[in-house]
Amino acid sequence: MSRISLAFRSFFGILFSGELAADIASAFGYAKPVKEKPAPPPPPPAKPSDGALQILGILQRDARLVDFLMEDISAYSDDQVGAAVRSLHEQCKASLERYVTLSPAIDGVEGTFANASAAGSAQAVKFIGNVPAGPPPKGGTLRHRGWKASQVDLPNIGPKQDMAIIAPAEIEIE
Repeated sequence: MSRISLAFRSFFGILFSGELAADIASAFGYAKPVKEKPAPPPPPPAKPSDGALQILGILQRDARLVDFLMEDISAYSDDQVGAAVRSLHEQCKASLERYVTLSPAIDGVEGTFANASAAGSAQAVKFIGNVPAGPPPKGGTLRHRGWKASQVDLPNIGPKQDMAIIAPAEIEIE
């Protein structure tokens, strides 16, 4: 009786699902080793350039900064360039403030004496002018306060997002 039930199960299994039941196949030596699907490769790790390209993409998206920088502006008058730069400046500033909190590297008044140690890091100071050879000076006249990012809050990058694409091409359908 068990052979008749195995025959019926085999017949109807193959007829309706196209496969022989696993227990029947293994009982008669027809079991195929089950190949496991390989795990999908992990997403590539984030590269240091990804954040820079992401910021550039945001500035392009919100203010068309890359378009402006790549355009030849020599044919335009200073008034025309100035008018374009005013709105570009506002849009870029708003985008930057949305994702990055900036603060001065040295919080001092430009044109006054500043201690280099006020920056907290040797990398936060660049000496200019008549810099003596040997150990760096302790301070000098502050010409630019510098900038440091005190907080960065960029949106997450999708796993399939190509960071090399700063702005996709736009094709209008008419």
